[in-house]
Amino acid sequence: MRPRQPRRVSDAGLDLCQPPGTGGIPAGAIVYSKDGELPVEYLCPGDRIITRDRGLATLRAVTWRRARMRRIRFPARVMGQLRPIRDTALPGCQGVLIRDWRAKALYGAEQAIIPAARLVDGTCVTDEGVAEWTLFTLKFDSPHIVYADGLELAAASAMTAAAES
Repeated sequence: MRPRQPRRVSDAGLDLCQPPGTGGIPAGAIVYSKDGELPVEYLCPGDRIITRDRGLATLRAVTWRRARMRRIRFPARVMGQLRPIRDTALPGCQGVLIRDWRAKALYGAEQAIIPAARLVDGTCVTDEGVAEWTLFTLKFDSPHIVYADGLELAAASAMTAAAES
């Protein structure tokens, strides 16, 4: 089952990135790979990454960039057991797969990919304002859901990323 891709803008006035999908995995985040848990900055094309939707997928490209974006803080286990595995921050526009009561409550679906900023509740998941980031984009043959610090994050295909450039 493909997760629903909501297109609406946050009604809480959160600063969502335009165009959508311009997030990334922050430096230092731990990504699950065939070779174990590795910081995202250690990944190289050809590495086999563990994905939620296809098991192992071959990484085709890794790019990085500096950006100023909203910083969304996720305390350890706020999204469920070991999700995330530690306190984690994501850029507000990074797509996060939700597949619990949040998906039902927000979108009436079993699962959905939504910007991290949309999960801000002001109590557990918080907006820490704009921050300077070093962000990594993982590119595959097709879109996948990868595990970073235990969170399930959207990763684009190399074809989609090339078309958006």
